[in-house]
Amino acid sequence: MQRPHKAYPVELAQFHSADYVEFLHRITPDTQHLFRQELTKYNLGEDCPVFENLFEFCQIYAGGTIDAARRLNNQLCDIAINWAGGLHHAKKCEASGFCYINDLVLGILELLKYHARVLYIDIDVHHGDGVEEAFYFTDRYNLTKYFILVTYPDVKVMTVSFHKFGDLFFPGTGDVKEIGEREGKFYAINVPLKDGIDDTSFTRLFKTIISKVVETYAPGAIVLQCGADSLAGDRLGCFNLSIDGHAECVRFVKKFNLPLLVTGGGGYTKENVARCWTVETGILLDTELPNEIPENEYIKYFAPECSLRIPNGHIENLNSKSYLSTIKMQVLENLRSIQHAPSVQMQEFIILWLLIAVIYEFQVPPDFYIPEFDEDEQNPDERMDQHTQDKQIQRDDEFYEGDNDNDHMDVG
Repeated sequence: MQRPHKAYPVELAQFHSADYVEFLHRITPDTQHLFRQELTKYNLGEDCPVFENLFEFCQIYAGGTIDAARRLNNQLCDIAINWAGGLHHAKKCEASGFCYINDLVLGILELLKYHARVLYIDIDVHHGDGVEEAFYFTDRYNLTKYFILVTYPDVKVMTVSFHKFGDLFFPGTGDVKEIGEREGKFYAINVPLKDGIDDTSFTRLFKTIISKVVETYAPGAIVLQCGADSLAGDRLGCFNLSIDGHAECVRFVKKFNLPLLVTGGGGYTKENVARCWTVETGILLDTELPNEIPENEYIKYFAPECSLRIPNGHIENLNSKSYLSTIKMQVLENLRSIQHAPSVQMQEFIILWLLIAVIYEFQVPPDFYIPEFDEDEQNPDERMDQHTQDKQIQRDDEFYEGDNDNDHMDVG
């Protein structure tokens, strides 16, 4: 387990507009009355309230997803999890649906530095609109931050979202007909569902579509958003998924053995969110967990059953076999419009990216920034914050090159 760095404003601005990031940095509950016009402009208010330490909150969860992507890029792990991330509604210039910074887009942009094709999968009950929008008009990674336009033709992002659609359900987007535009056409896949879908219907559709997506698109890495508001009994949801049904999607994606970044997302029945992500952590770690929750200080939240699993819901399933078959056929037909992904030389793209960065003196934050500390200069009476303490700890299970490489110790 790693404590993430707090994402720098320049990192957040890799996707979000600089003025929006600066406003999030500046606004506080005590000063928000002075910025009524800006609050409207950036959509802060009812669904996205201003609260104490809002910007630090954004820095921490976004930093977690960025660090997870970097660890995957550096082959320090095969699977990286950030349950605090997954805020998929945030847009380039505004907040939405209690999402302020879109950590998922930032994670995908990080993965694109090493992987030519990144697949985004979303099983939140709400449409992953912010992530889809970020890549909706292009399937290519444009290096416009360097004041010139360089397009690497084989660098692509595909988004796939399974969600409730219709009846004015938030955010109101995600029709099967929304497939991307211009160069991004067919690289946005939406699977709109109705109330009451159950484990059998959901997992069957999920496996069929994702199998074909992976076969056709051949991603180099996958980002999986595991919003738990698609579970039965969620306060804002309307599906009948059990935890086992939700977790089966995670298990299935894991079997592709591709670099996998897993995040949280929505979830408004907190005890079931905790249950769900605990079970899915076990699956990702190949660890079978007992159904009985052990005694702990939060056990009262899981009473009286005190068990990990929850039963299916009892909402009427409005997803007929013919409806699901129609959706499946439309999605598969769109996939046929995509040529099978060609092999690419990612090394060529990385060299190009670094060359342009050097030419324009772009200051790229280091992958793992660890400041130097002089213990003799530190005041022993000053309390150190947790992030500073963590950065002084060298973990026994981490691996380094050079003098700190635990794998190359001399054996006497």
